[in-house]
Amino acid sequence: MTESINPGVVAKPVSPSAASALIGDPAKFGRVGEDGTVYVITPEGDKAVGSYPGKSNEEALAYFVRKFEALASEVALTAARVSSAAMVPDDAYESVRKLRQQVKELNGVGDLVALAASVEQIEPLIEGHREAFEAKKASEAAAKAARREQIIVEKEKIVVEAESLAFSENWKATGERLKALLDEWKSAPRLDKKTDGDFWKRFSASRNKFDKRRRTHFANLEATSSQVSSAKKAIIEEAERLATSTEWVPTARRFKALMDSWKAAGRGKPSDDAKLWNRFKTAQDTFFAAKNADLEKREVSMSANLEKREALITQIEAVIPFTDVKIAKATFRELMNQWTKIGITNRDKRAALDARVAKVEEAIKSAEADIWRKSDPAAKARAADVVKQLNDAILNYEKVAAKAQAAGNSKKATEALESAAARKVWLLEAEKSLAEFS
Repeated sequence: MTESINPGVVAKPVSPSAASALIGDPAKFGRVGEDGTVYVITPEGDKAVGSYPGKSNEEALAYFVRKFEALASEVALTAARVSSAAMVPDDAYESVRKLRQQVKELNGVGDLVALAASVEQIEPLIEGHREAFEAKKASEAAAKAARREQIIVEKEKIVVEAESLAFSENWKATGERLKALLDEWKSAPRLDKKTDGDFWKRFSASRNKFDKRRRTHFANLEATSSQVSSAKKAIIEEAERLATSTEWVPTARRFKALMDSWKAAGRGKPSDDAKLWNRFKTAQDTFFAAKNADLEKREVSMSANLEKREALITQIEAVIPFTDVKIAKATFRELMNQWTKIGITNRDKRAALDARVAKVEEAIKSAEADIWRKSDPAAKARAADVVKQLNDAILNYEKVAAKAQAAGNSKKATEALESAAARKVWLLEAEKSLAEFS
């Protein structure tokens, strides 16, 4: 069954492969009849494969060559996958069966006999690589087993550390560490139900043992109100010493730690706790009020710096468009020196401005790269070589046309002249590309 092609439909391009050797010279395996029908040449005779209305004979023939090339590439790809043991043998046999059918039904131009032979060469490879496939499966199973052993080691490590912490009296740090271990446990991959269950029993028992001891400890603290009061007074004394500190970051962290210690100290007599808490809160509020006042001053400074940057960004963006990249680069460098000297700016707003600066910098870099590309001697040489090859091809086709005309073969002369005309169009584009180089 032949096919008539809609000129608006473009054949899907095929990547070059080893199978392209099966195509050879299109004229050897295909021809175009006077009515535009394309034939593939086979040992059994010429076979009509379709037509491509509205296109030249060369384009019509090329379309059916690409159809052959597409299937040839698929044959080569299947052979490569079989050779690398990337296909299950049963799937490989099914692929060969389908390829045989596709070769029989193919409306394409190329060496159909060689293509069919290539398909038949795949099947012997399948059994030859069955052992490699089985080895691959065994390797994957071994990797899975090794991964399971690794997970067991990781979970055993978590459980052992939890068991070592069960009798710790460093309540806060140990509690945080056990929480971190619990997070590690949750994020660790799962094992089978029994193995995971055994590990979890040990881990949970250690956590429960520590939690019980910690609750008992703080219950005893609450029962001893004098001890609670002494602990809180020590916290207050430190807080009052820190109230006038101007080392904002470390002192803020220390106040947070003191708050944690306050909570950990437990509860004393309600009347005493209220008085102690007021003293602690007063010291804390004094420090943070001063810290916030200093932050407000810095906000004013950052606002002024933002105005400077917004004024300077317009000058930076005015660098583009430009005609002289060297002048643009020098101007940009000078402006950036001013940019870097401006003080601290709000981080969120600074990011947007930096992004605008980056666009200008990228435009300059792109222009420099374009200049380099146009002055690249190797690229220029390649462009010149393309122009020479096209000129040579045009001259050759015109000679062929002249000889054919002299011999009375007008058809061959016309085909040669059409080929020359097509390459003259390509030559114009190639000469334009060459002219771009400096």
